[in-house]
Amino acid sequence: MAPKWRELADKLAEQIKRGDYQPGQRLPQIRELVEAGEGSKATVHAAYKALEAEGLVTSSRGHGTVVRQQVPLKRLGIARYDKAKWRDGDEVAFIADRVASGRAYRRNEQTQTVSLVEASPEVAAAHGLTVGAPVYARARLVKEGDQPTHSLTSYYRPEHVEGTRIVDPTPGPAGRGGGFRVLYDAGYEIDHMKEQLFARTPTPDEAKLLQLAPGEAVVELHRTTYTASGTVVEFAIGIHAASRFAWEYDFKVPDSAMDREGLE
Repeated sequence: MAPKWRELADKLAEQIKRGDYQPGQRLPQIRELVEAGEGSKATVHAAYKALEAEGLVTSSRGHGTVVRQQVPLKRLGIARYDKAKWRDGDEVAFIADRVASGRAYRRNEQTQTVSLVEASPEVAAAHGLTVGAPVYARARLVKEGDQPTHSLTSYYRPEHVEGTRIVDPTPGPAGRGGGFRVLYDAGYEIDHMKEQLFARTPTPDEAKLLQLAPGEAVVELHRTTYTASGTVVEFAIGIHAASRFAWEYDFKVPDSAMDREGLE
């Protein structure tokens, strides 16, 4: 006969798989299941740990045990920045990822704070500024339902964004088309960007903010966005829960030899 915690874990797993608990939804607190007669505190705790080991839930202090999204969110590469999405429509990057993944979204699933801060060495180097120069920091936390997926902080020169919707802290994208549309309307049309990705262990604050399970890694993104003339109009740092994204890039393979031949 299976131990009581195993029976409870199997019961909960079946409920999760048939949709009784949706991705992002919290399971009952341990005391609630104890009071419902599902077993002792130790039994319920062991069942929850088994579900976590099987990848069905994540548990974090202060947030409880939450059902995981079983299919990672498709994180588009180049296609998420298609100008037609944000210049001609209202599909900002995080919404483009949801649409590509066939997942629902609400604009207010992106919250944000905006402040004038001193440029760190990293931010200053990206923008060609001196360390400590004033820059606007637009920090966003993006959620899917109740579960955070990633944070993203964009840094801008004040002369590029002062008085625009980018410095408005209202939750959600910065108006129709988001920040890239604001820059476009201000005369700073984005032309190309550079992205760097780093996998690492999260800090305690990041683990708490993103509600990460113990041992889960994050993917840190650095994005530098340029105009056609080479002006940097945004430098962004994103922290992504590694298990909640599948990164996808679709691009034409370059041939530098052919490019050189065309110049001769």
